[in-house]
Amino acid sequence: MKEFSCSIVIDAAPEAIWEILCAGERWVEWNSTIDQLEGKIEPGRTVKVWVKANPGRAFPVKVSTFERPSRMVWTGGMPFGLFKGERTYLLSPRGRSTEFSMTERFTGPMSPMIVSSIPDLNPAFQEFARCLKTRAESR
Repeated sequence: MKEFSCSIVIDAAPEAIWEILCAGERWVEWNSTIDQLEGKIEPGRTVKVWVKANPGRAFPVKVSTFERPSRMVWTGGMPFGLFKGERTYLLSPRGRSTEFSMTERFTGPMSPMIVSSIPDLNPAFQEFARCLKTRAESR
């Protein structure tokens, strides 16, 4: 198993941050870690994400968990669980602020071979969190 994560405190309510996270058509306006996001961020839907860490390649993921306004999980990978990526977005109230955290875990029998080619995503995750904070606090 390989894992990447980040967290940051944002001076905004979970509902306001959730609204930003679910407006996928606007991600390119504030999120410097992606080139494009296609599809609706809704329960059970599939979205495609083009990330700058891996230019020119689309990653299709399913919105597998959607617990407004606290937890969302995106899953993707190979058939039969041979390789699975699971990204979790968490929003935890902290008084008048919110702790945002994002974690991605890669698992499955083919994981050792595949994760060796995945670059360190922690810097991109931290940048994502900073961009989200800037967007939420500027509203």
